[in-house]
Amino acid sequence: MARLNLLLLLAVIASALYLVQTQYRSRQLYTELDRAQQEARRLELDHDRLQVEKRAQATPLRVEKLAKEQLQMRTTSPAITQYVRPDGTVIPAVVAPPPEPKPPARGQR
Repeated sequence: MARLNLLLLLAVIASALYLVQTQYRSRQLYTELDRAQQEARRLELDHDRLQVEKRAQATPLRVEKLAKEQLQMRTTSPAITQYVRPDGTVIPAVVAPPPEPKPPARGQR
């Protein structure tokens, strides 16, 4: 009978130690999960902020300003436009006729 009691006592102690180890590991995993979720939230906020910055950087006015200032680009006009045929020959630029003078408004001479 004493051997049975000793065997049961050892089984209870082993079971208790296993339970403690399992709870400890469970707490570690929960803490790791919580940190990962916080990092995911932080990364999502960074992503949203960067998307807003990207949209702000790509406004048409800003792009045009950078094209003019940094790339020395200019707007197109018929006077500077050249057309190239499929065979590689260049069609001369068409010069736009000068604008006609506007007639004076009524009441003015």
